[in-house]
Amino acid sequence: MRTQKKPHWLPALIVALFLALLWWFVTSFGIVNTHFLPSPQSSFARLFSGWDYYWQALMATLLEAFLGCLVAALIGIPLGYLIAKSRLFSLMIQPYLAASQAVPAVAVAPLLTIWIGYGLAPIVVLCAIMVAFPVIVNTAVGIKHIDPDLIGAARIDGARGLTLIRHIEAPLAAPAILAGLRTGFTLSVTGAVVGEMVIGGRGLGILLTGAQNSADTTGMFATIILLAAAAMLIYWLLTLAERKADYAIEN
Repeated sequence: MRTQKKPHWLPALIVALFLALLWWFVTSFGIVNTHFLPSPQSSFARLFSGWDYYWQALMATLLEAFLGCLVAALIGIPLGYLIAKSRLFSLMIQPYLAASQAVPAVAVAPLLTIWIGYGLAPIVVLCAIMVAFPVIVNTAVGIKHIDPDLIGAARIDGARGLTLIRHIEAPLAAPAILAGLRTGFTLSVTGAVVGEMVIGGRGLGILLTGAQNSADTTGMFATIILLAAAAMLIYWLLTLAERKADYAIEN
């Protein structure tokens, strides 16, 4: 008799409910001053009362994050492929990839305003810089771990160049590439928020800055809740796509 599998989201839901209960408990019974940690009731009430405004800000932030992730994918996937295929290119580029991770986003953002200016473009570039590393690394790992016998058999059947990439290498490396994009998109959302806080814009980073300047912890928590929920939803959707890619390879 087959046993029914538990939903993948159930453990995460249990943790979320536990944290929400703990949050309610420490604020409702005065263990933590609500000036420093607002109650979940007041945070969600603020979020729902200004939903139209929060929704527009969320869409602006997600657009910046999506465009940054797209730029990183268009640049990072080919670079990762070249790193996997060329040892010389790998030796040339990898030290600089590692060095790029040592520079914090808050240090890069002011430079981008000088080089590019204000608006959407510098925030997208900042997001792309943050996303490129995991995309490049995961693509290289995915390509390197393809069974050489499969590549050899495809070459015997006449697969070359773009045909080999499209029908053999890209599908087999897809789970690793999607894993890089999954990690990268969450970083891209962070990059968008940091960029808005430093450069300016219309997204959630501006709401966080305004709430911080006015010591509005309830507003800050309402923004953080929305940001975290959106990131988790996108992470789950990309995880689902990755699992489907794994299933397609196995079958």
